[in-house]
Amino acid sequence: MKVTSISSDQDSIKLLQITDTHLFEPLDGSLLSVKTLDSFHAVVDAIVDSGASFDAMLSTGDISQDHSAISYQHFEQGIEKLELPCFWLPGNHDFKPSMNSVLPSTQIQQVEHVLLGEHWQMVLLDSQVVGVPHGFLTEQQLTLLDEKLAEYPERNTLVLLHHHPILVGSRWLDQHTLKEADSFWRVVEKHNNVKAVVCGHVHQDMNVMHKGVQVMSTPSTCVQFKPNCDDFSLDSLSPGWRELELHNDGSVSTEVKRLKPGSFQPDFNSAGY
Repeated sequence: MKVTSISSDQDSIKLLQITDTHLFEPLDGSLLSVKTLDSFHAVVDAIVDSGASFDAMLSTGDISQDHSAISYQHFEQGIEKLELPCFWLPGNHDFKPSMNSVLPSTQIQQVEHVLLGEHWQMVLLDSQVVGVPHGFLTEQQLTLLDEKLAEYPERNTLVLLHHHPILVGSRWLDQHTLKEADSFWRVVEKHNNVKAVVCGHVHQDMNVMHKGVQVMSTPSTCVQFKPNCDDFSLDSLSPGWRELELHNDGSVSTEVKRLKPGSFQPDFNSAGY
């Protein structure tokens, strides 16, 4: 059953973002020497152990690395203990037929629009371009955003997509940004209710204001990319996740949390992946 609304008796909506898990069919599948299923499980365990409560979780793409149906089953099984509805969307590494193979799911929701409490809505955009690392929003996706912003003008809006809609300052990553991002921002600027945009893809923590909108990217649950590098470069920071609190007044409180320092270090001699 699809979930298209999240109710809350609190003064805010609390969300958990997990992104870029890059899972494989083999249990010991590794990306740049990091066993991604192990690091994913470690992140989930750390969240459970923290005792934090959330209304829902977000998974912003690159769930799989090898396109296998079983990698998505690993994800579905891995989030069971969080006991949260999970809203996901595809990244450049994902394979939609395999994503669909786990649906319907008791937790995973594949929807484009969600009402969050009394004051917020969420629009999930598909920025995947099959076979290439960069992103693009079709006219259909832009129209979806435009229509939902117009339909619920009184609701503060959180937009989710995989690719970063602004440059992050790493030349090699910014080659693979959301192409023609100006089209996205023109839709946003037509309205006044987009408060925040959350993405994955860059394996980095970013939290900046752009055109009056809070734009955030989030660490991967596996390897991290070093900020502000022209060429491919890995960071020594540990896998992480983002916690968000959407307040009734339209403001967003957020914090990135990570596993303990030194966890799941990659092969720093790697020249790419």
